[in-house]
Amino acid sequence: MACRITEIVIDAQDPNRLAAFWCEVLGYVELDREADGSIQIGPPGAEAGGALPTVVIGAGRDPRPGKLPVHFDLNATDRDQEAELARLLALGAVPADVGQSGEESWHVLADPEGNEFCLLRARVKPV
Repeated sequence: MACRITEIVIDAQDPNRLAAFWCEVLGYVELDREADGSIQIGPPGAEAGGALPTVVIGAGRDPRPGKLPVHFDLNATDRDQEAELARLLALGAVPADVGQSGEESWHVLADPEGNEFCLLRARVKPV
């Protein structure tokens, strides 16, 4: 028997803002909101433990030094990389420097709370 990723958890100083950002970026919706302030987001119609992992954004964050050990890699589904980059920047993402050379085929960005993620070049089919 194997395990499967069911949720990805992100701590946030402002869960509402971060959930709204990632919902816009990924085309996700709010699925659940807990009394402790955590917000679960995912594809429309998804549920906890379903086929696709959901994202849980919880309140509270201790300062962290340096580059995150885990990050999202994103691919656009309906536009080229440059058009998607412009959309992400308009939503509040900012370029991030994690030591890349400048020759990469991807862009390193950070969400409104500084969590790094990469925008890759390939266009993929929507789920």
